[in-house]
Amino acid sequence: MQNIKNIAVIAHVDHGKTTLVDKLLQQSGTFDAHKEIEDRVMDSNDIEKERGITILSKNTAITYNGYKINIIDTPGHADFGGEVERVLKMVDSVLLLVDAQEGVMPQTKFVLKKAISLGLIPIVVINKIDKEGAEPDRVLDEVFDLLVALDANEEQLEFPVLYAAARDGYAKWNLEDENKDMTPLFEAILEHVPSPSGSSENPTQAQVFTLDSDNFVGRIGIARVFNGKIKKGDEYALVKANGEISKSRVSKLIGFKGLDRIEIEEAEAGDIVAIAGFSDIDVGDTIADKNNPVALDPLHIEEPTLSVIFSVNDGPLAGTEGDHVTSNKIKERLEKEMETNIAMKMEPLGDASFKVSGRGELQIGILAENMRREGYEFLLARPEVVVKEENGVKMEPFENLVIDVPEEFQGVVIEKLGKRKAEMTSLTPMPDGTVRIEFEIPARGLIGFRSEFLTDTKGEGIMNHSFIEYRPYSGVVESRTQGALVSMENGEAVAYSLYNLQDRGVLFIKPQDKVYDGMVIGESSRPGDLEVNPLKGKQLTNMRSAGADDAIKLVPPRVLTLEKALEWIEDDELVEVTPKNIRVRKKHLNAADRRRAIRDKKAASGK
Repeated sequence: MQNIKNIAVIAHVDHGKTTLVDKLLQQSGTFDAHKEIEDRVMDSNDIEKERGITILSKNTAITYNGYKINIIDTPGHADFGGEVERVLKMVDSVLLLVDAQEGVMPQTKFVLKKAISLGLIPIVVINKIDKEGAEPDRVLDEVFDLLVALDANEEQLEFPVLYAAARDGYAKWNLEDENKDMTPLFEAILEHVPSPSGSSENPTQAQVFTLDSDNFVGRIGIARVFNGKIKKGDEYALVKANGEISKSRVSKLIGFKGLDRIEIEEAEAGDIVAIAGFSDIDVGDTIADKNNPVALDPLHIEEPTLSVIFSVNDGPLAGTEGDHVTSNKIKERLEKEMETNIAMKMEPLGDASFKVSGRGELQIGILAENMRREGYEFLLARPEVVVKEENGVKMEPFENLVIDVPEEFQGVVIEKLGKRKAEMTSLTPMPDGTVRIEFEIPARGLIGFRSEFLTDTKGEGIMNHSFIEYRPYSGVVESRTQGALVSMENGEAVAYSLYNLQDRGVLFIKPQDKVYDGMVIGESSRPGDLEVNPLKGKQLTNMRSAGADDAIKLVPPRVLTLEKALEWIEDDELVEVTPKNIRVRKKHLNAADRRRAIRDKKAASGK
């Protein structure tokens, strides 16, 4: 029987989870001494590396003093809360990381609430104690107050506390101790994490909590073995959530060591392994003894709260930049995503479009960004919240929003959020001169708010939010007030024309960019759309005039990223996504069609 400890690292986004796991990997002796290790080695995907966030939960295993420690690095962003929730069922304790300056944040509350409800005892690590403005004692009080508010039991309130600076590779029991290495944290894990329950003598029971896929062996389920043993080549029963049972052989059994996956012959109770051989394996399924299949409790998977419609690009430039442009290709790619990403759902809508639902704008934006990089070309509509009906009452998702802003900006933020139906629940001055304001707001009110918020706070504001619950519909929420500058011609934009349009608003394009009739080339400084001609060149005559050749000075355009474009658009606009460009356009490219659609909408609302 192996000595095993299973632990998940949970925290708010950017509090240092992945960096901490890096240091544990390096100092445990799991890597060979000569092996080059890059920073944040667990963030394996390109977008994770670029943005410095963890998107998918990943597991690694280290050996220390005769123990095998399975560590799961979890995402800290609210949109990936579904990942965290499943992972917590698979571990026996959590390392709760809290930033020594920022303290308890919305996602800290969300993940800790899940851990406490499952009866896990946290090991609290107050990280970044070397940061300016760090106040470890205040943060420890905040964590304790949060645990009390979450109805933690006596045992959970006796949590061990360590102080760390993960980036510099040390942890310690007391602030006065010397800064050495991660040994105190290893000791805390061995001492305070309970050994796995269950026995390798019992009938087999393992539950899948994450999926992976491989071109050679097909779907792979990453599972925790709760009871019994799993041997490569043996036959087991797969019990689905609806009670269906099928049998299959384990074709491959993969264990984890450091960053490597190694093929193993057998796994026993308490271990976390990857299992191949079951073609229809899904998250929450139980792999059980074929003669006596007993299912484990199914996993609760949170419902999506936001949906976006993906459709085929039908604009004038369609097919000129992407490799995969047909509805069949887009459908295949979305279906492949749904296989491993169970927090998302997809339904075809018939007219070459697909409704994709997820937990937030970031989650759907990352799927679209991955598809763009793979050569896909498509259109995205404005995100909409998923509305439910309960007992005849229309319900919508609400979010807990926490905003940190310098004091001088609090007025404008409160005013803007008031128009978006937000209710302020608390206002706390922070020691560094900022103010922390908490709101409860309909998820609809957050669509398109981030870019406006960053402008209002001159880039100094920080906002975080997490899902609370569904509540009765709260009426109309105010959104973008400015209109759009819409091109009325097809061709390439001309500097002279753009120079004359600068006074009308903020441009999204630069000279020589391709434009077409109905494409949005900028944000108007006034309400209401304005049709403009970005192709109009300078009228040349054979007469000279004073100042005729003044240099044209163009203000740099506002570059739209995929997320910014999704936030900016209104119901009558679409984002055109190609491997090379992100453009905004009107749903109806023809001006007469647009006017007719506005007239019809007014007539319908006036009935």
